[in-house]
Amino acid sequence: MRSFMQIKIYRGKFIAYALSVVLIGLALGALTCAVLLDQWVGNSRNEAAGAFARVENSLQYDADRIEAFMQQVYSNSGLVSDIRSFLGNNAEGYLTSRLQGSHYNRPLVSFPDDMKSFLSNGGKGDVTQVSLHTEQEGNVVSFDSNGNTSFQFRLPNTDETFRETIQKGFVYHKKLSDPNQISRQLGEFRFLVSSDRIFQTVQNSHLDEAAAVSAAGDVYLIGGSGRSTEELVRRVVADGRAHGFLSTGLADRAYFVAFHSNEFDFRFVSIVDVGSLIRQKANVLLIVFLIVLAAMICVLLLIVYNLREDANFLRRIILSIGRAKTANFTLVSPARYRRNEYGMIARELDDMIHQLDRHIRTNYLLKLKQQETEMKALQNQINPHFLYNTLEVIRSSALVNSADYTSDAIATLGALYRDIVKNDNIISLGSELELLQKYLKLMEFKYPDRFYYQFHVESALMSLPTVKFWLQPLAENFFVHGFDPASEYNLLIVNGWEEEDRFVLEIVDNGDRISEQRLIEIRNKLASDDDAPVDSIGLRNVYTRLRFFYGVGFAMKIDNNEEAGVKIAVILSKEATNDVQAADRG
Repeated sequence: MRSFMQIKIYRGKFIAYALSVVLIGLALGALTCAVLLDQWVGNSRNEAAGAFARVENSLQYDADRIEAFMQQVYSNSGLVSDIRSFLGNNAEGYLTSRLQGSHYNRPLVSFPDDMKSFLSNGGKGDVTQVSLHTEQEGNVVSFDSNGNTSFQFRLPNTDETFRETIQKGFVYHKKLSDPNQISRQLGEFRFLVSSDRIFQTVQNSHLDEAAAVSAAGDVYLIGGSGRSTEELVRRVVADGRAHGFLSTGLADRAYFVAFHSNEFDFRFVSIVDVGSLIRQKANVLLIVFLIVLAAMICVLLLIVYNLREDANFLRRIILSIGRAKTANFTLVSPARYRRNEYGMIARELDDMIHQLDRHIRTNYLLKLKQQETEMKALQNQINPHFLYNTLEVIRSSALVNSADYTSDAIATLGALYRDIVKNDNIISLGSELELLQKYLKLMEFKYPDRFYYQFHVESALMSLPTVKFWLQPLAENFFVHGFDPASEYNLLIVNGWEEEDRFVLEIVDNGDRISEQRLIEIRNKLASDDDAPVDSIGLRNVYTRLRFFYGVGFAMKIDNNEEAGVKIAVILSKEATNDVQAADRG
């Protein structure tokens, strides 16, 4: 790490990358923890919803049982008679009235026994007290946890026994009407369903703090720590929301969910302390932290590796420049170049120093000018037919080995080279188009199923005289600047037609477009008469040759197509072509 930290630009980059990685890691860690916390809170909410549903089902079941008991009472005249004897009497009066109303030929019906059998045993023991009231007093039948029955007679309706609180349970009120005269009310039944037995079914649920709250504000604690839980429950009821968060301290928060029972008029409240929940899930959060930390360390190590490699290449570049400045062209150990801009620069600098050393040695040891003269003489002795014969031998070998594709490529290359080295510098436009077609056919071999071309040139243009080999550089611009090897449809089209006073030849492709600013620069440089450099040497060369050949009757236009690619139009006036033909005949 020390190697690149000593370079200011890489030191700044590393600090920026490290801060970015830490911030992103913290953000991802916090987001993951928030998602997990939301999931855990959601699980607590679902657990509370399930507990509330079980309580509701139990209360509804008891309500149905009580309703079934009341129907049984009205369907049994003997049971109604015994209830009327029980109503408003003390124990002695009840027994006396029962005996007086009994018949020797009918079995004696007992309202308390029948009620105990139906509600206590069949009703799962949730009903712990049944009282029968007149306007002033009531008689009570109670069932303990063992199923034993106890009685209390003629208690005032204001007695503590009849006070309705959720700590005791839920009270169902049922009117007792005269079967013979429904509008006449004999008294009232009050069935007490024990809260202890109802909420016992949900005490084993995973509820940290839970309670039931009656409409009067009474609180029955199902789970929690006494007074503090009761205080939180009252805050939830006062808040009025179905769920949310409450502040329980300076930085502590609790999540609550409240369910309201419309039929039984109470609220079921469940509270989860967020701090306790996080402590319970500390192992999961620790794993998340370790994963995020490991990812951050891996990313930082990757950044350090890349910065260290780039710093090494920058040092080699600086070293190469220093060697060139001091004319030290001795070879150094070869470098392992990376495939990026630094690697390209380092490689080019090393090649430049090597070339400088070679040229200097050649200049001083072999006398460069003499060598150039000798080389030129040797070059003039080279027989082009050697290349033709060599290509023919390769083509024949490819045919023997059934490599038709290779054979066609070699044949096309040989024909193209033969036409290029011919001494004729002035040829017909048709011959120039044949040269272009051979070049494009080679490009088809190079990019099979990736490149296509089309010619649509009128016959009137075929006999026009022109200079040799100027269409190929225009097509080559497409392969250098506009061709996309990844695309399955690269197209180049050559159109040519005759107009009233001129001929137009157009080369169109579907490659990349040229920016408007760059297009204006190219047009200005081509139109100028000076020798200002143009990035595309081939384009400048073509423009200059055609301008000298055709004179003022020649024009070239470069435009972007509407959809994609570039369009180059060469315009020749008929007067200019006639002048060229006359000169050629002379």
